Amino acid sequence: MSQANTRPTVAVHKFSSCDGCQLAFLNAGEALLTLAERVDIVHFAEAGMMAEEALVDIAFVEGSLNTAHDLQRIRQVRAHSRYLITIGACATAGGVQALRNLHDGKGWHQAIYAHPEYLDSLATAKPIASQVKVDLELWGCPVNTQQVMQAISTLLHGATPALPQEKVCAECKRRGNVCVVVAQGQACLGPSTHAGCGAICPAFGRGCYGCYGPQGVIYAGAA
Repeated sequence: MSQANTRPTVAVHKFSSCDGCQLAFLNAGEALLTLAERVDIVHFAEAGMMAEEALVDIAFVEGSLNTAHDLQRIRQVRAHSRYLITIGACATAGGVQALRNLHDGKGWHQAIYAHPEYLDSLATAKPIASQVKVDLELWGCPVNTQQVMQAISTLLHGATPALPQEKVCAECKRRGNVCVVVAQGQACLGPSTHAGCGAICPAFGRGCYGCYGPQGVIYAGAA
């Protein structure tokens, strides 16, 4: 961990997103207070700490890459962090912003903005791992607060976080949920979606829509 500080340092960086994954941090309550006793959170704009260029042990990144400036920033974040962890669907897969990848984004710019030439927009929305090496991906929309805290705790103990490698269906069974496919004939992505959400949607009688990504995908490859 950091040599210049007696406690490990953590940063939380935001790119194109709704801030939901950062709110998952803030909503951790007592767990966040406990974490603050073990680490120094040096950059977290949502919480008021600003030191974007600080060297840190663990950098969490929320959001996808959509501008040339984003590409510069994420390379700086990677260079300034020992571990880089992406949190949430936007950072791990592009999120809602990536829907524009299916269509002609430039045509939309022409139709909506009076001066589209002033826009700084990449041709496609990109997940973080497409541009830099990512050490760990935590899926979800938003990310699961408990998984985030467990990942930090494991890294602080010098180990690699071990996340569950099962499907949402396994979580449904443990919760005693009635299968929405069998009972209601609904489409459900639970059989192919990575566990971690606690099977929230099926618990309320709604099919899983896959926000935790394809089952088996946890660690990102090097860019």
